[in-house]
Amino acid sequence: MSNKWVVNASPLILLAKVGHIDLLPRLTEQLIIPSSVVGEVEAGPALDPAQEWLRGDGAIWIRPDLVPAPPVAGWDLGAGETAVLSWAHLNREFEAILDDRAARKCASIQGIPVRGTLGVILAAKLRHLIPKARPVCEAIVRAGLRIDSTVLREALALIGE
Repeated sequence: MSNKWVVNASPLILLAKVGHIDLLPRLTEQLIIPSSVVGEVEAGPALDPAQEWLRGDGAIWIRPDLVPAPPVAGWDLGAGETAVLSWAHLNREFEAILDDRAARKCASIQGIPVRGTLGVILAAKLRHLIPKARPVCEAIVRAGLRIDSTVLREALALIGE
């Protein structure tokens, strides 16, 4: 997998809610947050921790959206998903970090590497940035990540938890 990531709103929001937004820049050599993603985060509830991070430490990774890649634009995804996948489509060294099922399917068909919030947490555990993945995973589920319990259990088993 790539060590350059372009990130969508859901991973930003979830990781910020559980106090682990700092994992994103620590896990990658280059982080991109398209401006459409920022717009989606800003449209959320006031005082969202992701909004605060994007106005502070996270601001250095915000970039203007690229012109949507035609193979991605045809999927009629949200603005953030389209921006993330267009960036990754046009910059093949980037991995898309997103949770949306339709966007993940688009990525798969377009040959775009993708990982979700769960994958970010597993990578953090494997790199010893967090002592245990299970409590963080449980926290992001409570924060709103919809994931099948079997998938979660199997993912944690892959890293010995």
